[in-house]
Amino acid sequence: MPIPDSAASKPTALRDRAVTVATEAGARVLHSTERWVLQHSTVPTTPFLPTNTFAWVDRVEAMVPDVQKELEDVLSYRDQLPNFQDISIDQASISNDDGWKTFFFLAYGFRSEANCRRCPKTAALLDSIPGLTTGFFSILSPGKRIPPHRGPWRGVLRYHLALKVPEPASASGIRVGGEEAHWEEGRSLLFDDGYTHEAWNGTDGVRVVLFCDVLRPLRPPADQVNKALIKAISWSPFIQDARNRHEAWEKRVEAMRWGNGN
Repeated sequence: MPIPDSAASKPTALRDRAVTVATEAGARVLHSTERWVLQHSTVPTTPFLPTNTFAWVDRVEAMVPDVQKELEDVLSYRDQLPNFQDISIDQASISNDDGWKTFFFLAYGFRSEANCRRCPKTAALLDSIPGLTTGFFSILSPGKRIPPHRGPWRGVLRYHLALKVPEPASASGIRVGGEEAHWEEGRSLLFDDGYTHEAWNGTDGVRVVLFCDVLRPLRPPADQVNKALIKAISWSPFIQDARNRHEAWEKRVEAMRWGNGN
């Protein structure tokens, strides 16, 4: 006998609620540790940081043409890409439509081998970044706005490499801790997502950045504590659920013909 939709959705709703509760509890623990960790930071704790904070930024920017070429193949299937909240359910509080698409390479120990094969030069570039914890294409549709929110943990810094910035570039931007910046195609932004921040694409085109989280440089013993916490996050219900969701998406599209027949 067919199962009513309400009954079929109940286990999923319970699972989502369990993940949400675990995530909220974990966030409280992390926030209680942040002040001590930030006291050991060897780089500024300001909303935006100089891009030369990391020596690898110039090398990464030099690879932009190769990454953009692989991105174009991905964008030819933009409608089939997962929405961020479909992979990471806690994003549902800031995005509930199909305006924020993602193409994940890696996140907290999980690696999408299929996506890395589709974009080998991008994957190799990400592998070369020291302290990388997360890397993916973040794709904002025309008119998409991400409301104010904050990241879960200031032991990482957020890096954006602008790959596709529609004109007028001034119509898209990001505000972090009250400070505003605009993406410039081929250039980088580095900021602390532990500050309240928001982003928007006020153009008629698609905006794409290579979105990365990297370990914040810290003095001992905070650096060891930070790495241990990041390891614990990788085993959390939140990350495991996101991994399962991404793998389910990969199975749904495995027969799809990607660029060059892969």
